[in-house]
Amino acid sequence: MPYIAIKGYPKDEETKRKVAEQIHEIFAREWGCPATAISISVEEVAPENWEDQIVNGEIRQKQDKMFIVNGQKQY
Repeated sequence: MPYIAIKGYPKDEETKRKVAEQIHEIFAREWGCPATAISISVEEVAPENWEDQIVNGEIRQKQDKMFIVNGQKQY
């Protein structure tokens, strides 16, 4: 705990590593859990599949759990 799934357009391995490392550091500090308890995945989604797979299949389905959508705070 926690498990963080990052979904986005394809990126190079170095960028994915840097982002995962920074999120890991922030979560360990702010969430207050041991660094060894954090799991992070990076899942690539092709741009042509984004709307159907992510927007319709996930974001709209989880509106009540979203904190930020398209850069806009939901709280």
